[in-house]
Amino acid sequence: MPETAFLITAFVTLFVVIDPPGLVPLFIALTRGMGVEKRRAMALRACTIAFILLLLFGLAGEALLGFIGISMPAFRIAGGILLFLTALDMLFERRTQRREGQQAEADHDPSVFPLATPLIAGPGAIASIILLVGQSGPGWIGTIAVLALLLAMILVTFAFLLASPPLERLLGRTGTIVITRLLGMLLAALSVQFVIDGIRGTGLIG
Repeated sequence: MPETAFLITAFVTLFVVIDPPGLVPLFIALTRGMGVEKRRAMALRACTIAFILLLLFGLAGEALLGFIGISMPAFRIAGGILLFLTALDMLFERRTQRREGQQAEADHDPSVFPLATPLIAGPGAIASIILLVGQSGPGWIGTIAVLALLLAMILVTFAFLLASPPLERLLGRTGTIVITRLLGMLLAALSVQFVIDGIRGTGLIG
């Protein structure tokens, strides 16, 4: 069984990358004019599709990397850099602006695109789940633990989407921006740790 510290880090990583609070205003905008039942159906469909995508990458991502000749240390470094760029986007609001720009492209059913992907199961989340499964240790126990955390994170995201109207009123735009900036700082630190772990895995540093 993975250490408690690793499980906490894994959950925080998934929470920061998926960013449920940041999805709240976007979900409201994408489902504007829909009734409560239809919004619930959209949220459920989006979270289910995102979970399936991330589950597939969590189970087969490392094998796919091995097939194309990419080592896990190399992927950890690349994933850490990708997550750091995501953190910069969050810190300087480019991520929010890009997400909002996708609203105009969404049709009447935004559950698959852009909600499920790339807003929930985006590149950062995919990289994170592959990295976390790779760090979970040998055997299936660690993998199952990480995938259980992924399921918990998707359920948290679903809860945020269902509670989006009152949360938007409670936080306001300023509150949402503050939370996104704080999550960006956490993600930046976690991404640097991924890079350090990747370099250590190559044997360049002890």
